[in-house]
Amino acid sequence: MESSFHGHARNSFFFFGKKYREFLDDDYFKMMDEHEKAHQKLEFLLRYVGYKGLKVYVLIDEYDNFTNTILSTAGQEKYHELTHGAGFFRFFFNILKGAGDQVDSGIGRMFITGVSPVTLDDVTSGFNIGRNISLHPAFGEIMGFTQQNVIEILEYYKENYKESNMADFNIEEISDVMKEWYDNYRFSPECKGTMFNTDMVLYFMKNFLESGKYPKNMIDQNVRIDYGKLRHLIVLDSRLNGNFSRLEHIIANRGISSGIVESFPMEQVADPDNFVSLLFYFGLLSHTETDRLIIPNLTVSKLMYTYLRDGYKDVDVFNIDLLRFANLIRDMAHNGEWEPVFRFLAEQVEKQTSVRDYLNGEKVLQTFLLAYLNFTDYFITRSEAEMGKGFADLYLEPFLSKYPDLKYAYLIEVKYMTRGEFTEEKMKEYLADAKSQLMKYADDEGIIRRCGGAALKRIALVFSGWELKAAEEYETVKENGNEHT
Repeated sequence: MESSFHGHARNSFFFFGKKYREFLDDDYFKMMDEHEKAHQKLEFLLRYVGYKGLKVYVLIDEYDNFTNTILSTAGQEKYHELTHGAGFFRFFFNILKGAGDQVDSGIGRMFITGVSPVTLDDVTSGFNIGRNISLHPAFGEIMGFTQQNVIEILEYYKENYKESNMADFNIEEISDVMKEWYDNYRFSPECKGTMFNTDMVLYFMKNFLESGKYPKNMIDQNVRIDYGKLRHLIVLDSRLNGNFSRLEHIIANRGISSGIVESFPMEQVADPDNFVSLLFYFGLLSHTETDRLIIPNLTVSKLMYTYLRDGYKDVDVFNIDLLRFANLIRDMAHNGEWEPVFRFLAEQVEKQTSVRDYLNGEKVLQTFLLAYLNFTDYFITRSEAEMGKGFADLYLEPFLSKYPDLKYAYLIEVKYMTRGEFTEEKMKEYLADAKSQLMKYADDEGIIRRCGGAALKRIALVFSGWELKAAEEYETVKENGNEHT
């Protein structure tokens, strides 16, 4: 690990010397060769150019990628060796910090980017020679595409590539889909607008131009935050900890009210406020114009549900045959066969008893169901938290832009009572209440529009604790020109 770091640094210093040979004397190269370690070479370079009256511009991209990989693969002990005491990585950044304090050090400007502030805090004990501009509203559009940028990209390809697959497609429709999947990043509450993720926009465009279809997977592998980078924050002693519950809360409520902590060491990263801030730095939460942080788009929502499934599987709490389950969801979307989906999950919960401890409460159950219903993208799932109070618990909207032949949409009302509260009479009351609510929701103009011609099924699920006690469908019947159920 250390030799790899020093080897990479030696290559960088070598090609730096080649590129700027005209500014350097022969003794520079002789002295540089005598230094073995990366921090030694860096210190010599900065002193040399300072002596010559020159300035070096230091650009470090993804400064924490190296340490994040160590943290997720080798653990906190190895990470601590790198970033504390005599760690070679710490030495390197100490040279930068020390040089930044000196007028004649040779550093003109330094620009460092990374995912989180954790490593910088650890290796420098507060990088007070620099200014953290991550949350400054003036830089809110430095990375990403605006809505107008995306429209211009679509118009450009439609106009200039008439033989391409763009020619016959509706720009507004494509833009709306991309907005829902890739937009809504806001890096400061003071930012006026939101940003699209550039990688995801270009990934979509590349696939669409090549095939004339939406990407088979709407999420580019390059933007996925690997579960391994979160694992050490949500799993402790082979059990899911409080941060996993916090993740569930964020997903269930589509966000959380919280400030952003600008800097914190690794030892404090699992603290509740720091954990939420880290989710923001990972791009999994985004600012609004208030103090509320939200899940920005469908891409991140899908990733969040993946983390829940991976967490359950990781600690051997719940692990199902996802290929079989995906086939059940496909039948639900194409053939209206919804009951096998929920019966399958109920049977697995019955068999895998450890998961029952985590299924306590209506919100938790809804989030659990959504985590698995989101394994495929046949449906765009929406919860009451997204659609507003007085709305159905779950709405499964067919993703018709990608799968135009889907035939069914679903409104689902989830009713919950503890196992001690259960009676047959109470279950009947819950079902009657669910039926009444579903009939009201089905008349919503937004629902009718989003169905896009797909048949809307209305489903009531009643749980007693973790156990599915009832699953009923309510169909609309026309009689003498009037609708009733």
